[in-house]
Amino acid sequence: MSPQRKLLLLGTFVHSKTQQSLDIFHNAGIAVDADGKIAAVERDVPDLSEAKARLLTKLGWDEAEVDVTQAADGQFFFPGFIDTHIHAAQYANAGLFGKSSLLDWLETYTFPLEASLSDLSRARRVYARCIRRTLSHGTTTAAYFATLDVAATNLLADLCLSMGQRAFVGRVCMDRTEMNPAYYRDASTEASLEATRQTVEHVRRIDPGFDVVSPILTPRFAPSCTREVMAGLAQMHRETGLPIQTHLSENPGEIRLVAQLFPESSSYTDVYHRLGLLTPRTVLAHAVHLSEEEAEVIAREGAKVSHCPCSNTSLTSGAARVRWLWDKGIDVGLGTDVSGGYSHSILEAARQAAMVSRHVAMNIEIPRDDDDDAAAAEEKTKEKERVKLTVEEVLYLATRGGAKCVGLEEKVGGFEVGMEWDAQLVGLSHVHDDGELHHDGGGDGDDHGFVDVFGWESWGERVAKWLYNGDDRNTKRVWVKGRLVHRRR
Repeated sequence: MSPQRKLLLLGTFVHSKTQQSLDIFHNAGIAVDADGKIAAVERDVPDLSEAKARLLTKLGWDEAEVDVTQAADGQFFFPGFIDTHIHAAQYANAGLFGKSSLLDWLETYTFPLEASLSDLSRARRVYARCIRRTLSHGTTTAAYFATLDVAATNLLADLCLSMGQRAFVGRVCMDRTEMNPAYYRDASTEASLEATRQTVEHVRRIDPGFDVVSPILTPRFAPSCTREVMAGLAQMHRETGLPIQTHLSENPGEIRLVAQLFPESSSYTDVYHRLGLLTPRTVLAHAVHLSEEEAEVIAREGAKVSHCPCSNTSLTSGAARVRWLWDKGIDVGLGTDVSGGYSHSILEAARQAAMVSRHVAMNIEIPRDDDDDAAAAEEKTKEKERVKLTVEEVLYLATRGGAKCVGLEEKVGGFEVGMEWDAQLVGLSHVHDDGELHHDGGGDGDDHGFVDVFGWESWGERVAKWLYNGDDRNTKRVWVKGRLVHRRR
């Protein structure tokens, strides 16, 4: 691989400052060194040429050795999205869930497709397309479930590294004989753990520092695993520090099944807690139906939650309560959960998170006017408003929130000096007086997407329009660790 060139990015930058606020700065420049790290930031200078000159002087860089990207009118730089829960092996089934509930969907659609990817030519087609598609939507980091096949899982790691997507790649463990189909399960507990060790060592060989691709320990979910394999993965975590990903309390039927399989545990969460799988490096997908006690345990152990609003709706699993999770002290990110979720776009997941929060609000009952307890009615009204997530909050979930979930909060999710340049260039087209679109410097012809900007919107309003109307046509360029990994033609 040829040496990476230094970068200068000039224009408007938008990123999350806190959960509740965006930091939007104009006439600014960011310098990225040859290692892909932000070396300097110049904000609020008179013009972009001045920002460029100041950065070159401050760092002593020769302009001939620097690639310059200047945002056109209507464009802005935004951090890359982080998908904290996606099944790369299920990408080919996106949109196929019929009228299924979770357990039926696994048997009908999921297990047959995943098993078929032991054919590596088939796996390459699915995985390469999944990576290209998610990159085109601005996903710079993805926490992937692969399959139980070692070679296919290793292929996914190879492809992520070669195509430049930051990734956590997990070989799924599923050794319980009575719960997994005979054609798709680990041969034994020890075989499951040994296969996981093989994938860990493969990733260590191709990316020794786990700078771009990391292994992640992946017990599929409690019903598919024996106590022994989950305890073995917990021991592996303690020895290596590797992250863990699994599913939790997605569906009422699943929860009842867990109670039958693990009668010694007081809850679904308690299964993982007893076996050592709840850690600060654990990502729990869904967490829709948690009790107060379960949330307290998750918060105390520092485990994270991946909120998957599209999948939770598609499979009729339920509506996760993000505000409630935050109030409990639990870090939350966003997951597409392809293919339980039909969309591979984290921007879509962000807007669905906003919509699901409104359904949570609608389910809060306010006492009727003839009720004597006016104070209680007022409190319920305030609660209804408070549970609704804002534009700023769902974009935080998509970036800094996701970075916290996967342990990369010091590296990605924002535009501070020392962080790595995982970012996307977003373009919004302006509408002319005749109703035609002004070319924004990216894309061809009329292929500009659904975001129409008329010129009188504030920048906060433009970002809101992008959240609710945007798609991959607005994602013009994508970088990971300073490397350009996608450019829209």
